[in-house]
Amino acid sequence: MPNELPSQPDPGQSVDYQIRIKGQLGSEWSDWFEGLTITLAEDGGTLLSGPVVDQAALHGLLKKIRDLGMPLVAVNPIHNDPDQ
Repeated sequence: MPNELPSQPDPGQSVDYQIRIKGQLGSEWSDWFEGLTITLAEDGGTLLSGPVVDQAALHGLLKKIRDLGMPLVAVNPIHNDPDQ
């Protein structure tokens, strides 16, 4: 149904995210981005991916991207549902 809310993760369970930004970051930034995997895209962008513990941590990551002056392209949760 279109009005159903997406299922929420259990409290204390991290959610995997993919964050796409315009511009390229080297792998040396991984620690600053809390261990997220950094993948350079063919289009000249960067994909940050990995677990984020909660919404506060997600906002902290987005603030770091903003502070670098890099344009945010997309933020997507990755659902690892074994039933799908």
